[in-house]
Amino acid sequence: MMDLIAPRILCVGTHHKTGTLWMRAVFRALADRLGVGLHVVFPASGEKLIPAADRVFLVQWSSAFPQAVLDRPDARILHIVRDPRNVLLSGMRYHLSASEGGEEFLHSARADLDGTTYQQHLNALPDETARLIFEMDEKHAETLEAMLTWDYERPNTIEVRYEDLMTDTEGRAFREHLRNLGLPEPEVDLGVQLFWENALFGGLSDPVARPGRIKAHVTGTATRDWRSSLPREVARIYADRYGAALVRLGYESHPTRWVEEIRHAA
Repeated sequence: MMDLIAPRILCVGTHHKTGTLWMRAVFRALADRLGVGLHVVFPASGEKLIPAADRVFLVQWSSAFPQAVLDRPDARILHIVRDPRNVLLSGMRYHLSASEGGEEFLHSARADLDGTTYQQHLNALPDETARLIFEMDEKHAETLEAMLTWDYERPNTIEVRYEDLMTDTEGRAFREHLRNLGLPEPEVDLGVQLFWENALFGGLSDPVARPGRIKAHVTGTATRDWRSSLPREVARIYADRYGAALVRLGYESHPTRWVEEIRHAA
């Protein structure tokens, strides 16, 4: 059992299509305003980016933190997941048109796709059902595996759902998350302000005000629900393959019954 001590290592971890750009904007701005270092870390980074005495923000956009960081009693990790069915929908639609400056894996020719890229193959498929099934087998499977292998019992972790952030229009829940990270109240106030300024329901509610990369990521599924957007055929396949994962992640109580909630016409 880990005996926690006062937090000094402030970590933020997301997964693909679970609010990464939002959290990146919030915490980069917060770190800059506070004069606290912020570093992207990887499993091989170890503890080398941790200063001897000062606070530091460590971020990881697939939640693949170094084990040594996760095991520190002075670390706090804000970890964000999202309903995998909405991750699937958002990911597929983003991958149809994401630029080369975004995701490298989309633009590398693959022998198993007859020399085409992930994005080219996705766009060549005949319909949304085929595209979602391809996405399900590819990037989505990788993202879901990362969410499943995360240790949700870790005592120094703050577990958050993207869906809850999207309804936190007054920043009350996010305020508590920042307190749990160990920020003093004036810094919490600033963090909540930045949270709202970078939210689609807040400072970015006007599409004209959104930076280009935000526009590319917002595919219309940020607040839409799988119940009305997921084709029934895809839902059945998903339930067979990943229904147990939905139960493990707490999004369903039964692996397949949720399919009856689908309102998609197809």
